[in-house]
Amino acid sequence: MRYYLYHALTWPQLSYVAEDLSYDGGKDERTGERRGKIVGYILGKMEEEPTDGVQHGHVTSISVLRSYRRLGVAQKLMRQSQTAMRDVFGAKYVSLHVRETNRAAIGLYRDTLGFEVHGVEKGYYADGEDAWAMRLVLQ
Repeated sequence: MRYYLYHALTWPQLSYVAEDLSYDGGKDERTGERRGKIVGYILGKMEEEPTDGVQHGHVTSISVLRSYRRLGVAQKLMRQSQTAMRDVFGAKYVSLHVRETNRAAIGLYRDTLGFEVHGVEKGYYADGEDAWAMRLVLQ
């Protein structure tokens, strides 16, 4: 929990939530606003001490409910976070890690969003699976 709280407090401009407002989740007791259904999120950050000396952002986590995939939700979340990385913090590129077996995510990052594989990190995940380190230069 501390990890997520740190992101939210340090880089609130880089994380977003996707909400389906057609879903009737009742009204918020505090604000009176209608609640929808949370269908996705992105958690972004800036690299605090970039090893290459270049200011850049990093996508820590992104997820979309299975029933809302292939609707452009992840693409929109990614673009919102990337724009904020560039405009608010002056990021030159954005990086991320993805499991080498996650073909759907790799397709989104590489084919739809234009990320390129920058390297492979052996045993990156707790279960020992390798990660592709990917980057996208921000225009």
